[in-house]
Amino acid sequence: MADMDAFRDEIARWAAGAPGGTAGDPAADRAGDLAAALAADLGLRTAVLLEGPSDLAAVEALAAREDRDLTAEGVAVVSMGGAMSVGRYAGLLGPPGLGLRLTGLCDVREEPFFDRGWQRARAPRDFFVCVADLEDELIRALGPERVEEVIRSEDELRPWQTFLGQPAQHGRDRHQQVRRFLSTKKGRKIRYGRLLVEALPPGRTPAPLADLLAGL
Repeated sequence: MADMDAFRDEIARWAAGAPGGTAGDPAADRAGDLAAALAADLGLRTAVLLEGPSDLAAVEALAAREDRDLTAEGVAVVSMGGAMSVGRYAGLLGPPGLGLRLTGLCDVREEPFFDRGWQRARAPRDFFVCVADLEDELIRALGPERVEEVIRSEDELRPWQTFLGQPAQHGRDRHQQVRRFLSTKKGRKIRYGRLLVEALPPGRTPAPLADLLAGL
């Protein structure tokens, strides 16, 4: 059976060689052909465009919590490596390319990029906006104190205390401190994207994330 990770890899290769979502060099064209074949094998009907891997981790964690197999449902969740790539990915995956339905999740500051990407792909506007970003949404949903409990459960109490002792953190409220801490080490945002979703109590999933999954 076709593999979702293989599909994501080919889409990334295709996007890297196809500026503007059009045909690129022969290697990119081959990646496009492979991506199309994998999409057919997987029975894909929808592509979820996300800015980065921490958003991907959160979406996959929420789907797992709700016992949903997105691949089996024909949904490809794709991390684009930055919101400025949305035009390329929307063009390749949406109506001009593979013809998949497009949806997604973005930070409020990236909303203009997503708007232009959807318009360029001639796709109905169907994405959800976080204020200010998904980490901020999750921290507000849980409360900083609960996030600190998750940090301690991950044996990160010492780096957390060291972080709080930095002069730059003096005078910041706990919400700001927690949000900044999640970005201070490579891979931490990805790990906590999953962990914070898993820690959410019933009925407290941030609206943009809940609405995204409900619409798939």
